[in-house]
Amino acid sequence: MADVVGLIAEVFTWVGVLGAIGLAFLALVFRIADGSWAPARAVVEHTDEGALVRWFDDQGTVNEAPLTAHDLERIGGRDMADIYYRIGWHNRMRLSPGSPAVRAFVRLTLLLVGVAVLAYVAGWIALIVEA
Repeated sequence: MADVVGLIAEVFTWVGVLGAIGLAFLALVFRIADGSWAPARAVVEHTDEGALVRWFDDQGTVNEAPLTAHDLERIGGRDMADIYYRIGWHNRMRLSPGSPAVRAFVRLTLLLVGVAVLAYVAGWIALIVEA
């Protein structure tokens, strides 16, 4: 029985380690592709076409971007909002400092590291119990 537990634990250890390495690499690639974002204070304007935000970037250029229903829900009825704009791009903004895709890959990486550690410990326990 301990042999089966040890074998399963070893498989989960390798799956966890190799999966974590792969997902960490993907998180790094997505982080690099996401680029640099800077904080700004934006004015929320409600027009006939919908709500939008306007802000000045680091070059002093005025930018504007439409707000989605989710963005409007987060901002509420305020006239000003704290946003993050993409450096080097015009009219591109988001409300969070980091990319949701990068956060998801990092969390999955940590989950697989946890699986690998637990499986490694279970393998050692099975080895000790067998002896």
